[in-house]
Amino acid sequence: MSRATVELPATQRTFLAQAHPATFTTLRPDGTPHVTPVRFTFDASAGLARVTTRAGARKARNVVAAGPAARVALCQADGFRWVTLEGRAAVTDDPGRLAEAVRRYTARYRTAPPAPPDLVVIEIAVDRVLNLDLPVLKAM
Repeated sequence: MSRATVELPATQRTFLAQAHPATFTTLRPDGTPHVTPVRFTFDASAGLARVTTRAGARKARNVVAAGPAARVALCQADGFRWVTLEGRAAVTDDPGRLAEAVRRYTARYRTAPPAPPDLVVIEIAVDRVLNLDLPVLKAM
């Protein structure tokens, strides 16, 4: 999976550094979307987002079933502000990659992720960023 730096405006970088809720969208083998809430990390310098999960979770199974063509969307939102990271995804249980995913997750959320025996990481090579960054409206 090729990785490249993802250039983001400062407002998007700041927003993605905050721990807001996110949704992760994959496609089931029948083509219907599967959307689930997740915690994630994003490394803009590597152009890589990471989601830890169980190998048997539907989201991981969807990525595996799609193979190298697997495209996913990860959307962090807070009210009307949101950033969506899209790209190709792959699932790995490589110990070094898992350790890096766990390290980043723990730093972001200040707690380790769940550690089931079948822990894997879904790595997303981000190639598209969409956003809506509306200014906060002040009450009059």
